[in-house]
Amino acid sequence: MAINKCNNLSAPGLDKISWKHLKLIIKEDKYLENIVNIANICINLGHWPSHFKASSSIIISKPNKITYDSPKSFCPIVSLNTLGKLIEKVIGKQLQFHLIANNFIHPNYSNNILE
Repeated sequence: MAINKCNNLSAPGLDKISWKHLKLIIKEDKYLENIVNIANICINLGHWPSHFKASSSIIISKPNKITYDSPKSFCPIVSLNTLGKLIEKVIGKQLQFHLIANNFIHPNYSNNILE
């Protein structure tokens, strides 16, 4: 499942939901079904809600830099909606599966995609 590789210790998204909490939520079939319904509705309507597009950027200075007058001295971190990221991950995995299953991608390349 797409969520298994998500780090439980990462900061929560803009929706204030952490991966750890989302993993607990989707263990309940009724909640997982609701998330699947949201994803299916988005796909069927061809619409991605603005709530899932919203982001917040934080710029953090890298430690031990001699000078901080260059962009290379900083690291941007972008926070997105966790539920939206999960749905995007699932759609991406499904798209990869179908591309490979229907031979749209060369077999040598498909081994690298699924990792």
